[in-house]
Amino acid sequence: MNWRGVLNMRVAGVALLAALVLHLVLIQPNHPAAVAWDALLLFPLELPAILLTLIAIGSGSFGRFLRVVLVVVLTLIAALKAADFIMFTSLNRGFNPVADLPLVSSLFDLIIGAFGPIAAGLAVVSAIIAVIVLAVGLWWACRVWSRLQVSPRLTRLAGIGAVAATVLLIADVGQKMGHWSLPYSAPGTAFTARVGVERIEMAQKTLTDLRAFRLAAVQDPYADQTDLFDLVDRDVLVVFVESYGRTSLDTPFYADLHRETLLAGQQQLQDLGLSMTSTILQSPTQGGQSWLAHSTFANGLWIDNQTAYGAALSSGRQTLFHLAAQSGFHTAAVMPQITLDWPEAQFMGFETILAAKDLGYKGLPFNWITMPDQFTFAAMDRLLGAKIPQGQFLFGQIALGSSHAPWVPVPDLIDWDQLGDGSVFDPIVENSDLPSEVWKDHDRVRDQYRLAVDYALQVVFAYAALHAEDPPLLIVIGDHQAAGFVALDERPHVPMHLIGPKHLVDALSDDQFHPGLIPDEATQVRSMADMRAHLIRSLSSGVMPETVEQSQLDHP
Repeated sequence: MNWRGVLNMRVAGVALLAALVLHLVLIQPNHPAAVAWDALLLFPLELPAILLTLIAIGSGSFGRFLRVVLVVVLTLIAALKAADFIMFTSLNRGFNPVADLPLVSSLFDLIIGAFGPIAAGLAVVSAIIAVIVLAVGLWWACRVWSRLQVSPRLTRLAGIGAVAATVLLIADVGQKMGHWSLPYSAPGTAFTARVGVERIEMAQKTLTDLRAFRLAAVQDPYADQTDLFDLVDRDVLVVFVESYGRTSLDTPFYADLHRETLLAGQQQLQDLGLSMTSTILQSPTQGGQSWLAHSTFANGLWIDNQTAYGAALSSGRQTLFHLAAQSGFHTAAVMPQITLDWPEAQFMGFETILAAKDLGYKGLPFNWITMPDQFTFAAMDRLLGAKIPQGQFLFGQIALGSSHAPWVPVPDLIDWDQLGDGSVFDPIVENSDLPSEVWKDHDRVRDQYRLAVDYALQVVFAYAALHAEDPPLLIVIGDHQAAGFVALDERPHVPMHLIGPKHLVDALSDDQFHPGLIPDEATQVRSMADMRAHLIRSLSSGVMPETVEQSQLDHP
């Protein structure tokens, strides 16, 4: 028997097994959609760089140091991928290693509440064991390749190959992240390296934002005040109209219909004794990510990306709703498009949260849209009326969804007494075209968008008219413009309307507001981040008008 051949085969088999361990770790997905058998065929560009480097460096003291670094880095990135996977599954977004750390304890509390403390403890122990097993497996795999006995010539060639493979993976990471472009695509992907680099950049950006936001929280002249909004003698409702942008005022295709609806609503509400005024705001986002606009408005900080959003939540900054709650209002968020857990809400100052499952809608969904706006308003009245003690006013937020893409189908405005459990809308859904058909034609998409925004505006005005005898103060804001190919307008501008009793509308109206529901074309655009301070100063007798909030944050 050729023992040397058997030994060489055994060494080769162990080396292949060690390489497979590294391969599986490197191709680990971070998103549920990436879980597929063909993912096993991905070629990680990091693998040749790691293996050739281990061969070239060997098993000496520097080699042991290199293995420690590799194992720690790969274990951390694997844990980040697992965290991404959990976050995409539950919240449809990735994990921010700085801003999302407070959510770890919330997840533990959720497991305790759902399955009990024993299950929560087992989950923690299992996670720790999984990390240890992974680290041990990686250490073994790296040790196998660092101890391969090769000739000095092959060692030198491995070093050259390691440098070339490292340059290739760096080039791929930079191209995939948009830092540069290459004339060719690499024969594989450096996904794990890219995840690591992205998380480092995300952490750096989040820490920078977090320092700025914490400074803004410390310098907040309104923090912990309990006597704000004392001029308010009724409910206040911030109404975000999805995808309602300046194009509704300026682009003829949309303005021809939307201005007509605005003028008709203005006349109706004036006849009922309500006052109105309007202005134009700059939104921090366009085409999506409505929560950035919601957070910018509530925090008074310019929040134009997800890392800034996470940093703002973690900063301790008090939102409008924190301040309103401290001043005796009942705060609430009505969010019909929230269908998953929403742990971020614990940082926003809401005492009551009504998500999709809480609103009692039994009808068919309007594709991605969970329910029509009119039903959302009616459910809010019904549910919050039972929660808020008599004599206490509401300071709430409602995020309408009917004018969100895909804008198919568009509901009809019906009698408020006919809404029931929402099944009255089912024939509209059953007889509508599918989004896949409508979205084949951009002109049809724009027409559906035009109708959907018009419906949302009609609902807002109908709700204001319904409560005209004892009107709340409605602060109606577009969250952002639709995507450019739909809006036909690239400006990140949105209308803001104030509707309600004259004394409150007048208190909020300065020279940048225009009477009625159509702001003047020459209106100076102001930042959505300025609205928190404007509302506080205008509706609080104890705050001097010249009080200016100092912040280190850049915003328009």
